[in-house]
Amino acid sequence: MAYRWGKATPRRALQPGSQPEPDRAESEDSDPEHLTFGQHVLAFFKELTVVVVGALVVASLLRGFVGQMFLIPSVSMENTLQINDRVVVEKLSSVKRGQIIVFTDPGGWFTGPAVPERGPIGRALEFVGVLPNTGTEHLIKRVIGLPRDRVTCCDDADRVTVNGQPLDETSYLVIGADGTSTQPSAIEFDVVVPKDHLFVMGDNRDHSRDSRCHLNDVQGGLAKGQNAFVSQDSVVGRAIVVVWPFDRRHRLPSPDTFDTVPPGIQPAPDITKITAGPEASC
Repeated sequence: MAYRWGKATPRRALQPGSQPEPDRAESEDSDPEHLTFGQHVLAFFKELTVVVVGALVVASLLRGFVGQMFLIPSVSMENTLQINDRVVVEKLSSVKRGQIIVFTDPGGWFTGPAVPERGPIGRALEFVGVLPNTGTEHLIKRVIGLPRDRVTCCDDADRVTVNGQPLDETSYLVIGADGTSTQPSAIEFDVVVPKDHLFVMGDNRDHSRDSRCHLNDVQGGLAKGQNAFVSQDSVVGRAIVVVWPFDRRHRLPSPDTFDTVPPGIQPAPDITKITAGPEASC
């Protein structure tokens, strides 16, 4: 019996390493030259969204763990920092004497004018670190004493001393109308900085409500004057540079006078004894 075979359709053999030809319709849809205007616009906004979201995520991570911008709201750090200066605060290094730090208000320190509140977009950009922080829950001062340091004011030459070492503060104290540095402190005090805390002062000593001004504070659950010391846990970071206004941009290094301060007492007290006059209430 004979069998009749149908005529087979010839098929092209694939050469080694070759790929099947793509479907014509699929090729035209994926080819940018064949996309419609609407598809071009949609593709652009998809890519833009990915870029913007990625940038915001990176900015948020940098703000949370690396650095952040803050807006200066008061005169307490003049002339080193002036109102409306934008400063960059880095969060990676440990705190040392002489550095300018940003920290959370220990409680009742801030008494300055309220900063105008931003709108929803401004608050969102501030949250991710694009705009400087304008909140009033943070303060900025210079670190004078670390845990174990004995800080006193003033010696016979009217200087603040740390562990018996007089500080030469002429490089950063505000300059008076007569062209000379203002008095380091009109408040006399003698304190030892307790464990895990800092003693801080503003550079504009006559207009700074700093550690000196809280040595007589009495708060519930705390010994007298303990509110004068800034907990190291509340430190956001150290200010390293003024970035705006552009004509005021400059670094914020620690003054050389702190390099010669000897170590403090051992061990650091949990609760320190404070000697201060009635004027230590600012």
